[in-house]
Amino acid sequence: MEKYNNKVSLAMESLSQNESLARTVVAAFIAPLDPSIEVLTDVKTAVSEAVTNAVIHGYASDDIESSSKGLIIVELEIVDGELKVGVSDQGAGIEDINQAMEPLYTTKPDMERSGMGFTVMESFMDGIKVHSTPGVGTTVEMVKRLI
Repeated sequence: MEKYNNKVSLAMESLSQNESLARTVVAAFIAPLDPSIEVLTDVKTAVSEAVTNAVIHGYASDDIESSSKGLIIVELEIVDGELKVGVSDQGAGIEDINQAMEPLYTTKPDMERSGMGFTVMESFMDGIKVHSTPGVGTTVEMVKRLI
């Protein structure tokens, strides 16, 4: 395949139904590289977890079905066969990133959250970095080698 580089940004309200939009957009975005079903599923799942975290934790929404409190920005870039994903919010931020990334840790046990979002992202992607400032917001950066 000839060199294929591309970039797109998606700004969406922090509504739970937009999680499926993000999954669809990332699937369409990487389709020209003809990823395997496994890779496609991994990427969609990781993006889903990042967007869901922004809806539930970034904007501290107890009613995730209808309570938009801000924007979520999904930035996608393909450079030389590597997908770079950024999911950002301007919400609450994370006090302790290391603690937040521990398996089973959740700040929303009353919502039956499993605390596995970051673990899922780490498992399905080749790399993940989290940048966060309390009161300012959070950005999750993920990478996945596609070819």
